[in-house]
Amino acid sequence: MLELVDKLEEKLKTIDEQMSTQEVLTDQKKMIELNRERQHIVSVLEIGRVYKSTLIGISDSKEIIDADEDPELVEMAKEELEQFESVVDELEYKFKLKLLPRDPDDDKPAMVEIRAGTGGDEAGIFVGDIFKMFQRFADMQNWKLEIMSSSPSTSGGFKEIVFSLAGDGAYGMMKYESGVHRVQRVPATETQGRVHTSAVTVAVFPEAEDVDIAIQEKDLKVDVYRSSGPGGQSVNTTDSAVRITYIPTGLVVTCQDEKSQIKNKAKAMKVLRARLYDAKLAEQQAKLTAERRTMVSTGDRSAKIRTYNYPQSRVTDHRINLTLYKLDEVMGGQLQELIEPLQHHEQEEKLKIQATQ
Repeated sequence: MLELVDKLEEKLKTIDEQMSTQEVLTDQKKMIELNRERQHIVSVLEIGRVYKSTLIGISDSKEIIDADEDPELVEMAKEELEQFESVVDELEYKFKLKLLPRDPDDDKPAMVEIRAGTGGDEAGIFVGDIFKMFQRFADMQNWKLEIMSSSPSTSGGFKEIVFSLAGDGAYGMMKYESGVHRVQRVPATETQGRVHTSAVTVAVFPEAEDVDIAIQEKDLKVDVYRSSGPGGQSVNTTDSAVRITYIPTGLVVTCQDEKSQIKNKAKAMKVLRARLYDAKLAEQQAKLTAERRTMVSTGDRSAKIRTYNYPQSRVTDHRINLTLYKLDEVMGGQLQELIEPLQHHEQEEKLKIQATQ
């Protein structure tokens, strides 16, 4: 393990030298790749250096004890050895976690889509509730939220809403939200007081950069039309809404939230690029082993991941069988108590897989 720390120190030095060369300074894609790799190595070395100094401390203390020349010095060495040995196992574990292969997209902005599923009007209302939950969580993380497109429902809430989240580790945290979110509660329109079950689907994917996905203009079909409101009525007198079709796959993206056609097109292109990148990642994911595909962050959008039970003030994450009786706090944006155990679970799974290879 000590050799690994030394190798990482050398790797960091090499990257710093590469990043100062003219070849890299003029290559945006290479600069972005190296900078991401550098940030990861620095993060690993933060714990790696402490782990290394602890191992050296254990070795030095044992040397003094074995020499048995100065009783006072030996006693001090024994105390230090006890301190070092009390933390070395935890440091080794943390270092191993840091060494796990990292998702290179974790630091990217996240593109999030929430769509109403089963449950009619109540599902649309819950789309709005989930959006507000994510909005509050984003505020707590100091992320920037930008709505890309939305389709309001007649009963409040949304049929669907698409938005981006930009900030430190946005995709790395939000990717655990992909899947079916189920709500159990008494709708406002329910006169008998019966609990109804509704569902919404959340899709989260990394926002792609130009260097990730190249889109040819000839592969796009762009249509413009007048934007419409919840009931389908026209709410604009100009053709500001934009529909972009990616001809090779038939993928369609629409945006009508801005009054400007130019802004709507820019947002639609952002969503299109992210979806194409997501499709590329899904293709790579399909080639992975069955073990890797069972990870909690694989983003299977058909999987029921969480239930929000209002009568019991209960939130259950079905992937790790975690139940919290903190519904108000969770809906208020306090998602860390759900996300952190999911991250830890995935790291444990990766360590198990690594140990068998």
